[in-house]
Formats: sequence, C-alpha cells, structure tokens
Amino acid sequence: MRILAITQRVLKELMRDKRTLALMFFAPILVMWLMNVMFSANSNTHVNLATVNVSSSLQRRIDNVKDVTIHPVASEQRAQDQLRQQSVDGIIYYHDGRYEVTYANTDASKTALTKQALKAGLTQQTIGTLTGTVRQLQHTLASTNPQAGRALPQQAAKQSPTAPKINNHYNYGDENTNFFAKIIPILMGFFIFFFVFLVSGMGLLGERTSGTLGRLLATPVKRSEIVYGYMLSYGIIAVLQSIVIVLATIWLLKVEVVGNVVSIIFISMLLALIALAFGILLSTLANSEFQMMQFIPIVIVPQIFFSGIIPLDSMAAWVRYIGKVLPLTYAGDALSSIVLKGVSINQLGGDILALLIFLIILVILNIIGLKRYRKV
Repeated sequence: MRILAITQRVLKELMRDKRTLALMFFAPILVMWLMNVMFSANSNTHVNLATVNVSSSLQRRIDNVKDVTIHPVASEQRAQDQLRQQSVDGIIYYHDGRYEVTYANTDASKTALTKQALKAGLTQQTIGTLTGTVRQLQHTLASTNPQAGRALPQQAAKQSPTAPKINNHYNYGDENTNFFAKIIPILMGFFIFFFVFLVSGMGLLGERTSGTLGRLLATPVKRSEIVYGYMLSYGIIAVLQSIVIVLATIWLLKVEVVGNVVSIIFISMLLALIALAFGILLSTLANSEFQMMQFIPIVIVPQIFFSGIIPLDSMAAWVRYIGKVLPLTYAGDALSSIVLKGVSINQLGGDILALLIFLIILVILNIIGLKRYRKV
C-alpha cells in the first residue's frame, strides 16, 4: 500500500506539470523526425574541376563521370584564383607530359571522386587511342599482309603506351586526410556551445531555486544589470572554457590550421557568449533541473544536425531555412573556413554579424524574461 501511495503521489505531481509532460513526449518525436530529415537527405558529392591545357577528349571523358563538372580555364594562375575563391574543388593542369593535380582537400570525399574521375578518364583515353591505332594499322596492313594484320593486336598490346605521370598536391592536409578533418571545426563549436549552455543554465537555475535570485530581485537593481552581471561572471568562465577546448582540439588532435588561431578563438568566444545567453534564458523558463535537462534535446540536437556536418545544400529548401535560424550554423561555417581554407576574420562579416544578432536578441529576451519574477 505504501508503494502504491508513493506511486500515486508521483503521478499526480507529473500530471500537474504540463510542461514536463509535453517535453517528455514532444522531444523524442522531434529528435526522430530530425534524424529522418538528415539521413534521408541527398548526400551525393558534386565536384567542380578547373582544367588547364587538358585535351578536349579527356575533358569530355572526365565530365561524363557522374557528379563531376569540368570548367576549362586559360591559365594556371586563373585556376588557382578560382580554387582560392572556392568556386572549384580542384585543378588538373597538363604540363611537360604530366598532370599536376591540386586538391582543395577540405572534403575527403571530393578528393577521392576527383582521383577516380581522372583515373577513369585517362584509362578510357588510353584504350581509345590504342584501339584507334590498331584499327588504322590493321586496315593498312590487311591488304598487303593478312598474317601481320591478324597478329597486330597482340603486338600493339605489348607496346601499349605508358600511363601519364600524375603529381598530386593538397591545399589542406595530405593524402591521408579523411572526413573527420572536415567536421572537427564544427564539433569543436558544438562542444563549446553544449558545455557552456549546460553549465550556465544549470548554474542560474540553482541560483533561482535556492532563492538567491529572488533576494537579488527584491533590491533596486535593474533587470538589465542582473543579466549583464550574470553574463559577465559566467562569460569569463565560458571564454576560458572555449579557449581550452580550442587549443586542446588543435594540439591534442594535431589539427592542421590554415588560418589564424586567434580568429578561431574569437569566433569560439562569440559562440560561447551566445550559448551562455541561451542557457540563462531557458533557465528562467524551466521550473526545475528536470525541465532544464529536457530542453537539451530540443535546443542542442538541432544544432548538431544543422551545423554543416551534413551539407545543407543537399537538403530540401525548407530544411535549409531551419539551419539559418540556428547560431551553430554560422559558427560552424566560420570555424571551417578559418581552419580548412585559411579565410581571414575580415572575410567572415556575414557569419559574425549573424552571431552578434543572435547574442543581442538573446540578451534582450533575458531582460524581458525576468519580468515574470519582478514587475519593475
């Protein structure tokens, strides 16, 4: 009977907490739906290649490979400019009897597809050249020496042309660079966001449930001053935490950074402040630690799904719009651009502006959110 009485009491408390009940049933459905959207997306890799001094026949054969597009360019310098501007994923330059191939290599799958396309094109070209030569000689010799004409294919096979030499160059990493290198900057931003969000949200919730925030609100202190005070105090810890995560990721995992480490730290600190403001905001909406934990799948899971680990370009248009309203989308793009492509902070104005807008909006919402605890 005592067990039944305890069970009945707990169930009554849960039934009174409508928000907890809604989160318990809504969060799993949301996560499963997001997983369906992500894993059902078209994940085909498409490669754009610039070619210089490459024969038209080889260009056609490479261009016929699925998901590969060829862009003939007049000079190597122009091709290098396109590679730096990220309008192409690689360069095929024919010079002195060899092919000089330069890969952006920020996406291992694109590098692999480029190698496969070039190899397939050269193989087809060699076969086509050999077949044409054999047929021409057969036609010439068959009328004068039938026996020589029949033996010609075997002789031609023995004297088949050697494969042209290919020199590979990598703008980022080397031939051993894999897919993990592409997602490391995004994961770095995600972990900064997650831990700062969790620590700040749970910390302020503890202040409120213990009565500290209530006593502070009973003083003449303005709501904006309270928000700024919490942002500054937790912000110092968040900034230090983001610096530790960035440096540990780069040095422990031996990540090659093409850009400036200071730029990475700046973007990471900005993201940490957004996570801090987000955590403080949700802590004002949660009535208990249990509810705060239930906000995690709703806030955190979409961040990782739409952060760029799976390219948004491969998804439906309406799915891409979801990614545009999440801060980690912009932070992930900025961090990837710095780490993998060496983009300077001056070229990331759009991403930085978006992150600043997120921060300002969240701070304003935090100030408004404190109205529920004090009407002054």
